[in-house]
Amino acid sequence: MNALPLDPQLAFLEGGGEATRLILARDWTGHPLGPPQEWPEAFRVAISLVLNSPESMILAWGPDLHFFFNETYFPLLGPRLSWAMGARFDEVWADALEQARPIIDAALAGQTQRFVDLPWKLDTDRGEAHTFWTFSYSRVLDGMGKVAGLFIFTNETTARVHADAALRESQMQLSYALEELRALNVTLEQRIVERTAERDRMWDVSPDLLAVVASDGVIHRINPAWHTILGYEGGDLIGRSIMALIHPDDIVAARAALATSLTEASSRIELRMRHADGHDEWIAWVGAASAYEVFAVGRHITHQKMAEEALRATEEQLRQAQKLEAIGQLTGSVAHDFNNLLTVIRGSIDLIRRPEFPAERRQRHMDAIADAADRAAKLTAQLLAFARRQPLTPEIVDVGASITTLTDMITTLSGPGVRLDIDLPATPCHAHVDRSQLDTAIVNMAVNARDAMAGQGRLTISVRSQQDAHGKAQVRIAISDTGEGIPAERLEQIFEPFFTTKKLGAGTGLGLSQVFGFARQSGGDVQVASTPGKGATFTLLLPQIDGQPVPDSHAAWPGAPSRTECCVLVVEDNVEVGHFAVEALQTLGCRTVIATNAAAALEELNRDAERFDLIFSDVMMPGQSGIDFAHDISRLHPRLRILLTSGYSQVIADEGSHGFALLRKPYTLAELAQQIDRLFGG
Repeated sequence: MNALPLDPQLAFLEGGGEATRLILARDWTGHPLGPPQEWPEAFRVAISLVLNSPESMILAWGPDLHFFFNETYFPLLGPRLSWAMGARFDEVWADALEQARPIIDAALAGQTQRFVDLPWKLDTDRGEAHTFWTFSYSRVLDGMGKVAGLFIFTNETTARVHADAALRESQMQLSYALEELRALNVTLEQRIVERTAERDRMWDVSPDLLAVVASDGVIHRINPAWHTILGYEGGDLIGRSIMALIHPDDIVAARAALATSLTEASSRIELRMRHADGHDEWIAWVGAASAYEVFAVGRHITHQKMAEEALRATEEQLRQAQKLEAIGQLTGSVAHDFNNLLTVIRGSIDLIRRPEFPAERRQRHMDAIADAADRAAKLTAQLLAFARRQPLTPEIVDVGASITTLTDMITTLSGPGVRLDIDLPATPCHAHVDRSQLDTAIVNMAVNARDAMAGQGRLTISVRSQQDAHGKAQVRIAISDTGEGIPAERLEQIFEPFFTTKKLGAGTGLGLSQVFGFARQSGGDVQVASTPGKGATFTLLLPQIDGQPVPDSHAAWPGAPSRTECCVLVVEDNVEVGHFAVEALQTLGCRTVIATNAAAALEELNRDAERFDLIFSDVMMPGQSGIDFAHDISRLHPRLRILLTSGYSQVIADEGSHGFALLRKPYTLAELAQQIDRLFGG
C-alpha cells in the first residue's frame, strides 16, 4: 500500500496504512486528546507501536480510554469501523462493557491477564451474537509512572471454537460408528454367507431368464430358466454374444438398450429371441449396469403377445362390423330421402309429359321438381359436410359481423316465442372459413336450439376469443337454449347423420352433422354440454387468425366484356353436364366452345386463345385435374378469367380451390350468372 506523505510532526503515524488514514480523516476539533500534532510523546510511541504491529492490537488512551487500533483489527469491528477510531471504549464496545469492565479495572490496577476462547455476547450488527475471543489486557504508564492507558492484544476465535466443537462431535460420532462397525463385523461374515446362499437359490429357482452380460454383449452367466424357456444349457451360451440369439429386426434396438443400461439407471425392451429348436420367443427384458457388466432379467411374454394380437384382431373385426352397420344405416337413410325426392321428380315429369295435363298444374309440378332438386342438392351438401368432403371456399370472416347479418333470419326462424340474445366481443374475431358454410352451421345450431325449446324460451349466441390447450387462439361460438336438455345416453349420437328426435317428416337429422363436418374440415371442433332440464350449449370452435377480411378483388377493368360479349371455353368430361353448361351459358348470352378434357382445351387455346374471355372447367376430369389445368392457364394465359365447378373433389375437400373461383354443383342459372358477373366486376 502506498505510504501517506506526512507532516514531520506526524511521523509517528508512519506504517499504519488504512488505520493512519482513519486517524487523519477524523475531525479532532474539540476532542479531549486534541489534534495529533499535539499528542504527548508517550502517546505517540504507544500508538506507533500499535499501528506497526502485525498482531491485532488496541490502544485505549486517557481517562476515558479513547479507542485506537491497527489495520489487523479492522475485521473485528464490522460496521463500527467507520467511526470507532478515537471514540471512547465504552461507546465502541457498549454491548460488551458489562463483561469487559471487571477485566479493564483489573488491568488498570496492574493485574495483567490473558484469556483464551472467552465467550462473549455482542450485538448482531457486526455478525454473530455469541462469540469467542482470545486476548490480554496490560496497562501503559507515562513518564511519571501514572496509568496512561491500556494495551490490548485480541483475536476473535468464534470460527475456530465452532470448528473445534464440530470436530469433537465428529470424532465422537466416528467413535460410536466404529463401535457399531465392530459389533456388525461379528455377524457380517455369517450374513454374507446367508445372503449368498439366498441369492444363489433365487438365481436357480427364478422362472424368469437371468443373465450377466458384458458391455460388448458377451454372456458371462445364465440361470437354469434359459433351458426351460429357450432350450439352452449354460455351457451352450457362456462366452457367446447375446446378439446372436436376437431376431435380426430387433438387433438395433437391442444394442441401444444395452448401451442405455450401461449409462443410465435401467432400460426396458421387448425382443424376439431364437429358441434352441429355431423358432422365436418374445422376451421382455429389464437391464441394469453393475460396474462394466449388465444384470438382465427377461420375462417370457410370447403367450401375452399372442393374446394381445388376438385382441387387436377381434377389435378390428368389431370396428369393421360397426363401420358396415353405420354404412348400412347411412345408405338406407340416404336411399329413403333420395327415393322420396326422386318420386316427386319422376312423378311430376310423367304428369307434365301428358298432352292433356292442364297448364296451370304444369307450373306447380315444375316448381315441385325444382324444389326437390334443391332439397337433393342440400342433402348431398350436408352429407359431404359431415364426411368433411364439402368443397370449401375459405376466406377471412369477421364472425361477429356474420352473426349480426344472420340475426333477422334467425329471429324469423325462431318465432315470436323465442327471445334472441346476441353477445359479441368488443374486438372482432376473425376466422379463415367458408362464409356460406359458417352461416349454414350457425343457422342449423339455432334451429336445433329452437326445436329443443319447442318454440318457447331464450336463445343466446355469444362469440369470444380463447386459447386452446396448446396456447393457440380460437374463435368460440356458443349457442345456448333453455330447453329440456339432452339425456347423457344420446350425447354421443347427436352428430350422427340422420339421427333425430323429431317427429317423422319434421327434419332430416343432418343439421348437426353439417356443423360437425364443417368444424372438423375447417380445422376446428364442435362441443356440446347439457344437463337434462337445464338446456344445452353447442360450442363451435374455429382457428382464429390475425388477418382482416379482404374486399372482393374481382374489380372490373377497362374493356372488360359484358356477359353477352363473353366467349367461354367449357371444359367438362360428362357429356350431359357439358351440354347443360353450354345451354345455360348461351341462355345467359355467352358464346361457347366445349372441350371434354384439359388436353383438348389446351389445343383450343393454342389454336386461338384471344377469342376466349373465360375458362369454365370441371375439377374432376380424366388426365389432368381442373386445379392443375387452372394453374397452367394462369401461367400461360394470365389474361383469362377462370371459374371452376365441382360436385365433389378430394383435392378441393383437402386443399380448397387454390384461390380460384368455385361454383358448386348442382347450380342454377342465377348462380352461374352471379359468378360470371363477379369475375368480370359486374
